[in-house]
Amino acid sequence: MTSLVIKHHNAGFFSCSSLRLHDIIYYFNTHQQLPDIVDSSIQYNWYKLENDEKDITFDYFDHYDHYINIEYVKNIDFHYDFQFHEYSKINYMDLSPFMEKYFSPSMEVQQRMVDLEKKYDINYDNICVLFYRGNDKITETKLCDYSDYVIYAKEVFHKNPNIRFLIQSDETEFIETMTSIFPENSFYMRDEIRHIPKCKNTVDRLMRDNIHVFSKLFLAITIIMSKCKYIICGTGNCSIWIMLYRGNADNVYQFCIDKWLLPIE
Repeated sequence: MTSLVIKHHNAGFFSCSSLRLHDIIYYFNTHQQLPDIVDSSIQYNWYKLENDEKDITFDYFDHYDHYINIEYVKNIDFHYDFQFHEYSKINYMDLSPFMEKYFSPSMEVQQRMVDLEKKYDINYDNICVLFYRGNDKITETKLCDYSDYVIYAKEVFHKNPNIRFLIQSDETEFIETMTSIFPENSFYMRDEIRHIPKCKNTVDRLMRDNIHVFSKLFLAITIIMSKCKYIICGTGNCSIWIMLYRGNADNVYQFCIDKWLLPIE
């Protein structure tokens, strides 16, 4: 039995997930096969109950043994730093088998998705996501002004006057700004997300209560965002995981480092 132990990485949920995907693909490229066991027991520490040392990935993702093996044909191109790349240039087709095998949502997360779809009357063909990962993300990359989101949101609105805006952010001010500008056709999942006033910190560090519950909800919300018709987002691990679940960057407006990358008409 071959085993891959993912390096220790005590950080945010999707940062851990990016490292997990990176290490699996690095192993696959190096050994030209998958490991029998992927051990993430020293990952995702922020989301564990006290003194819990087990691998909690299966609380979030279905077990990889439930999916067929991936045969080596060629090296797969993926790196942890892809979070800062242009998402339209990623080869999602090559990554899709790894996403299905190692990151398909668990039954619990799937049920949370169903509950959210019903509660917020989700019609994927009629939703534009406004996703802004702020706060401490400013220490990793440049963030754009809120006004940029308004410009592109209005552009989408002119294309589709019936559009609804799903607002998702860890910054309270962003949620308040967007709901005030789009009061009649926007919503956010107020009971299922955590947000804080703008600062150089993260909700996962400041709001520890029920973090294992809210992290599952955020995974469910991320997959929901990935299915929406339009996405306006920044750059980082949360944003790239929306794309990885989406399987493409179609209809995506991405602020990348110092410029906006717009969808091809």
